[in-house]
Amino acid sequence: MKYTKLKGLLLIALMAVSGLAGCLSSDDDDKDEEDETMDPTDPVVGMDASDGGYTYASDVDNHRSLMKDLCDIKAAASSDGGYDFATAKDIYMNGKNAEKSDGSFRTLAGFASAEGKNHGYDAYYDAAGSVDAHITAAMDGTGDFAGTSDTVRYQGIAKLTVNMGMVAYTIHELNSAIAKADSGNVDNDSGAPHNWDEGWAFFHGPDEDWSCSPAYVMKKRAADFGTETDGVSNALTASQNAMIDGLAALQAEDSEGYTAAANAVVKNVVITYSQAVLKYTSKMDSNDSAAKYQVEGYAFWKAIEAYSAAHTNACIAADDNVTYVGNSDETACAEGETFEGHYGANRINEILDLQDASQLGTSYDVTAHLEHVWAHYGITSDDIGTYE
Repeated sequence: MKYTKLKGLLLIALMAVSGLAGCLSSDDDDKDEEDETMDPTDPVVGMDASDGGYTYASDVDNHRSLMKDLCDIKAAASSDGGYDFATAKDIYMNGKNAEKSDGSFRTLAGFASAEGKNHGYDAYYDAAGSVDAHITAAMDGTGDFAGTSDTVRYQGIAKLTVNMGMVAYTIHELNSAIAKADSGNVDNDSGAPHNWDEGWAFFHGPDEDWSCSPAYVMKKRAADFGTETDGVSNALTASQNAMIDGLAALQAEDSEGYTAAANAVVKNVVITYSQAVLKYTSKMDSNDSAAKYQVEGYAFWKAIEAYSAAHTNACIAADDNVTYVGNSDETACAEGETFEGHYGANRINEILDLQDASQLGTSYDVTAHLEHVWAHYGITSDDIGTYE
């Protein structure tokens, strides 16, 4: 699939939906992160004009400061923080680091619970504030997290806020930038470039705190799957280049250019979070940590489920043989076959059902459930790599 042939893949994905990693080491094999992670209590001082190789066209320092909130939430909710879920929720709800000029704080909950955002999650889950609902369930130990352990709740809080939350923020801002640019508003400070800047602020954040960002998840998963060049994540490099090129295209009112850039970001998000789901579902046979791996897979999956499910439809024969048909409908099924929309997504959700202990103790390979998702986004086996 060539992205230049698909005008507004990001917006097309949203229409399909409507029809339907961190400062503290949290992964079992991330022991080396302490040396490259700032103390989450250190203040961010004197933000410069760029992060991760991307130079901002407007002032988004306040938005960038939300990454510090993520670091502080993780610190409070972790075992080292005494599983202080009350403090983690207070930071999530009321903010801590992104103070605005009027003395109020920008909050992670404010966006996650807002209606009408351009990320498509609410349409997919058929619920306003769906991102907030997932995060709050982990914070409160309700819903999918009812009766789960402190370890599972911590992983849910840490992974959902960073990934589902910030990926949603990012997609919303890219879509908002596209909409503004399409209407001719490309002013750096109030138009499309400002929203685009906010997208990178939410996806990467300050260099001091980027280990609390989705961008850092790209770094870790690329290392897991061998999809890096000279030690740098291919997905992160592609996303960074797309953001840089996209900003220039917005400023030049180059519709094809900024559309292709947004498409590239979404493609690489799907690559990274597919890798994460593959990794953690495969590790669920652990005798000691199966529940931990399950919730990690759950949280990473929630970052892309809304952008994946529509491409996992299948036809089921009388002998239970399954034929995936991507985003085709029941007309793709042969006589006698039963059509199931979102078949692959439904199977992944069964595996990652935090209330179903029978799923634990088995190593799962969910490749078949994701292959048509990858085909839709033009993702190759080389892009995904192999988990080592």
